[in-house]
Parts: sequence; C-alpha cells; structure tokens
Amino acid sequence: MDVDAAVFDVFGTLTDWRSSVTGELAEIGGRAGLHADWPAVTDAWRRRYRPTLRRVVAGELPWRPLDDLHRLMLDRVLAEHGLDALTAAHRGDLVQAWHRLRPWPDAPEGLERLHRSPVLTATLSNGGVGLLTRLAKHAGLRFDCILSAELAKSYKPDPRVYRMAAELLDVEPRRLLMVACHPEDLEAAAAAGLRTAFIPRLEWGPDAEPGPPPSDPDLVATDLIDLARALTDSP
Repeated sequence: MDVDAAVFDVFGTLTDWRSSVTGELAEIGGRAGLHADWPAVTDAWRRRYRPTLRRVVAGELPWRPLDDLHRLMLDRVLAEHGLDALTAAHRGDLVQAWHRLRPWPDAPEGLERLHRSPVLTATLSNGGVGLLTRLAKHAGLRFDCILSAELAKSYKPDPRVYRMAAELLDVEPRRLLMVACHPEDLEAAAAAGLRTAFIPRLEWGPDAEPGPPPSDPDLVATDLIDLARALTDSP
C-alpha cells in the first residue's frame, strides 16, 4: 500500500488495556483490603468509555481531557461494585493506570520496522498528549509524532479528528492510513477520506468472542509486524 503516513489507535490496537488495568485494580484494591471480580470491574469501566465520548462528540457534554472522563466513569463504576472505600489517592492512581498500559508483544517491533521505513508514524488516540507520551515511553512504542484527539478538542469518531491528523502531518487524507482494531474508528476514518488497516485483537480477553470486522478496510493485517511487512515490502 502506497501511503505517506500511518496513525494508530492505541487502547486495544497497540496495548492490552484489559490485563493492564485489571492488574492495577487488583493491586491497588488489595492494598485497600478490598476483594472484587477485578476483570469485571475493568470491563464495566471500559464499557462506559464509548457512550461517554459519544456524548461529548454530540455536544451533550462539554469537552474534558480523557483523564477527567476516566475519573468520572471510574467513580460511578466503583459505586456500582461497592468499592467506595477506595480513596481519592487510589482513584487518581487508577486513572494513571491508562498511562502505563502494556503493549501487545508485536507492537514495539512492528513500530520499529516502520520507523526504519519512509512511512511516518503517529498516534491518533482519544488519550491526551501527555498520557500518550508517557504510555509510549513506558511501553517502548516508538513514534515519529504524538497526535491526540485532544488537539481537536473532540474525540473519535468525530471527523475533525481524522482531518486534523492529515493537516498536521501535511499529507493528503488518501495517503494517510488509520490503523485500528475497532470497526467504528476505521469506518469513521474512511468517511473522512483516510485509508484504513484493520488489526483484529481480542482486547476483551482470550475468552471473548471476536467482534465483527469493519466494512471494506483497505488492508487487514494479523499484527503490527505483518502490517510493517505490507507497508514496506520487507520480510
């Protein structure tokens, strides 16, 4: 595929948010003397993500940084699961867990291969610039640029986010590739004129059923290394 740049979703596509956040919930909850079904708490927290961000995009909620929205969602989930004993300090540390996600094993190598190619690479995530910068450093994910929906003061799938990425990278939308494991993200990117690459991930755990693929992606890759091979024609 002949493109000038590739931008990447991060939560789920490049990082295993579920096991990372579950581990931190269990560790912080254990320090507080609490016991819970921590994977279920993680899933409940994440399930609030898209509906909350859609309300921001629709203008029903004012734009706020993702850390603030994560805290708002977390407070409600903890109340639902009887975990009100977690203090403000505990909750702040849990919000920071999204800055410390572990990468999928193929992600660092795949991005390194792309770094050695002419293809520019950048994040295009709903996480803030600070969050993404810390996450990339923590996880060993190498990018040429950190881009965030924060720069458009909106969230994906707002088309302004995808157009902003093309404008800031100074590439034509048709020569910019959006890489994600989320069909909604890719379909919105395609509607904004970007090319799309789908990487299937079992982001909800190994026992979860795979979700439906996006409609008509330009490329399907098994992982980041496979994507790098497709974009660079290298073995």
